[in-house]
Amino acid sequence: MRRRPFVIQQSFPQPRPTTNPYVIMLAEAIRAQPGVELRYFSWRNALLRRYDVFHVHWPEILVTGRTPLRALVRQGLSWLLLVKLYLFRIPLVRTMHNLELPDGITRRERSLLHCFDRLTTLRITLNPQTSLPDDANAITIVHGHYRDWFREQPRQERVDGRVAYFGLIRRYKNVQALIRAFRGLPGDLSLQVGGRPSTPELAAEVQELSHDDDRIDLKLEFLTDEQLVGIATAAELVVLPYREMHNSGGTLAALSLDRPVLIPDNEVNRALSEEVGEKWVHRYSGALTTETLERTLQELRTDPPCGRPDLSAREWTTVGEEHLEAYRHARRLRGLPA
Repeated sequence: MRRRPFVIQQSFPQPRPTTNPYVIMLAEAIRAQPGVELRYFSWRNALLRRYDVFHVHWPEILVTGRTPLRALVRQGLSWLLLVKLYLFRIPLVRTMHNLELPDGITRRERSLLHCFDRLTTLRITLNPQTSLPDDANAITIVHGHYRDWFREQPRQERVDGRVAYFGLIRRYKNVQALIRAFRGLPGDLSLQVGGRPSTPELAAEVQELSHDDDRIDLKLEFLTDEQLVGIATAAELVVLPYREMHNSGGTLAALSLDRPVLIPDNEVNRALSEEVGEKWVHRYSGALTTETLERTLQELRTDPPCGRPDLSAREWTTVGEEHLEAYRHARRLRGLPA
C-alpha cells in the first residue's frame, strides 16, 4: 500500500493573471483527487525533488527564453531534466496541445524537443482524431469546459448583428480574413475583435484593415476574463477563422458562454458539432467569405439553437479522475508501482 502522496510534477509554474485557464482548472481538478500532491514547476522542484510523474504541456517553453543567454541556461537545465527522467525511470506524460514543432526555433531547441518526444511514456490527446505514431502509447482526455471558470463574470446583452473574435491574435488565427469578410457585409452590423497581437507588425496590419469601417471595434490588448466574457456574450456569433484548428480553447469558451460559433470544417469540428449540438457549431470549407458570414447570421435568425450546448462530457471532475488514471497507467508502462 502506498504510504506517501502520489506526486505529480507539472511543467507550468504557479499561475499568474495571464496563465491559460486550462492549466489552472486542470491543476484544481487533479488536486481534488484523493492521495495526490500536485507541484507547480520550478527548476528546483523538477531537478532536485522526488515525484512520480512529470507532466509536460508545451515543452518548447522549457527550452526557449527571451534572451540568448536565458535560452542557453534553460536548455542546459532541460538536458539535466531529461537525464534525471531517464536515469530514475520517471514517466514523462505529455498533453498534445500542438502537433507540430513551433516555427522559428533553433537547431539546439529542435534537438531538445525531439528528446522530450522520444522520452515520452504516454501521450494525452484532447480529441480522438489526433494523429500519432502507430507505436505511441496514448489516451484521450477531452478539454474541460469553462462554465465554472466564467460563472462569476457579468454577461452582456446580445447585440443583434454583432460578430466577435476573441483570443490571442496570431498569423495562423487569420483575423485578417474575418475583417475582410465582414467588410463586405451590408447593413447595420458590427464586428468586435479582442486580443493581443503577437507582433507589432500584425497589430498594424489589423488596424490598417479596419481603419475606415466604423462598424469594427478593436481591443488589441490582453483581455481580462471580464472583457472576454463581455465580448463573447454581446455577440450573436463568435467567429474563429483559424487556418488550422485542432484543439481550440476559444471554441469551448464561446460554447461555455452559450454563444454559437463559426469555425473551419474538419473532422475534429464535425465531431464537436455532433457532441454539443449542430446548431451551436457552424462550419465552413475553404476560405472564410462574406457570403459565409451572411448565410450563418441568417441561419441563426431563422433557426436559432435552443437551450445550451451539451458540454456534459467535459466536466472537470471527470477530467481530473482520468488524468490521475493516466499517470498511474504511465507508471505501469514503465514497470513501476502505480
